[in-house]
Amino acid sequence: MISLGGYFSAFGQIDPEKRQLFQFAFNQPVEGRGPISAYAFYLNNHPGFIQTNMTLRLAIAPVYLDSELSFAHALGERTDFAVGAAGGGFADSYSEVRGGKLIDEESFTGHGGEISASIYHLLNPDKLIPLSGILRASAHESIYVRDSDTADAFELPPDHASFNIRTGLRWGGKEPVLSPDLGMELSAWYEGQFRTAHEGYGYNNDRELRPASHLFWGRALLIYTLPELKHNISLSFTTGTSLQADRFSAYRLGGTLPLISEFPLSLPGYYFQEISARRFALLSGQYTLPLDSAKQWLVTATATGAAVDYIPGLSQPGSFNSGVGTGFGYKSTSGAWEMIVSYSYGFDAIRSHGRGAQNIGVLFQFDLEAQNRSRAPYIDIQSPYKSRGLFRLFNN
Repeated sequence: MISLGGYFSAFGQIDPEKRQLFQFAFNQPVEGRGPISAYAFYLNNHPGFIQTNMTLRLAIAPVYLDSELSFAHALGERTDFAVGAAGGGFADSYSEVRGGKLIDEESFTGHGGEISASIYHLLNPDKLIPLSGILRASAHESIYVRDSDTADAFELPPDHASFNIRTGLRWGGKEPVLSPDLGMELSAWYEGQFRTAHEGYGYNNDRELRPASHLFWGRALLIYTLPELKHNISLSFTTGTSLQADRFSAYRLGGTLPLISEFPLSLPGYYFQEISARRFALLSGQYTLPLDSAKQWLVTATATGAAVDYIPGLSQPGSFNSGVGTGFGYKSTSGAWEMIVSYSYGFDAIRSHGRGAQNIGVLFQFDLEAQNRSRAPYIDIQSPYKSRGLFRLFNN
């Protein structure tokens, strides 16, 4: 029997669960050639690190590391504090996708590093579902280099630092696992990015690195598993708008990588981050049902639709994009590992033959702590467009 009370315990923003898990995902377009669409990472969350009020979260991906050290009740009974550091190769790489085509001549590699400080405040300690306020300040350094296919006449954007502020309110949350049994969230967010360099780049300065960009987004999410039948239903609605968005701060939609960021903007059948938007509304639904009495073999169906207002320079005919997908998977009896093989179709994706594109994919997870966790909600703060670096498998 699934218990909502057991899942939504009143925790703060520091993840209280011990976690050790490995996740891998890969998408391959059937038509055309898009950006690299894969990630692989190992996540270790260690409550009680050194002292009982300290938690170390460590995520390791190829040539990239993300870490955060949290201190429970450091700023009061309901207020936690954390410091973080992240960095490595390819984290700030950029792929230009325009009109359904990857433009290698205008794509380039970016490396980066970041330090951050965060405050997590629990607003309703006596309630079943936690309502938390989050504030994070970070400093990020970006360094750009040419790829072998970058055009000689294409001028790279200037290396620069950016200072970012994120704040938000979140009611509920979900775990960072491939197939959570339960989840519920209502959240609203703001992020401001302030750059030390704001110069033109490209061909004769035909595009701009904005001095400041402001993003506003929110999400409504519900995940529920029927207790006896074990059918899993997932519904989500994410919407966002922006001020002064450029190619680096735009919302980027496309692909079916469910853990590429805290707020994955998935569009089945599309290339990874194919759509660049300054405003969007994304509605997605998924239904999963077991095929055998042991509830190990499963089949899943997904449908997604998005209304998009493109950023200047990357617009295309039609403001609506949609896709569907299906998957066939297996989950071990212990729940320690699971794998899903998927197929998806993007109805409105632009390709050389017209509209419509196909995609195949693989999702895999191995959870070393699957039998020991109490299923408490894990809540992190990641902007919906920032899916480069940590959750990517870079392969040139």
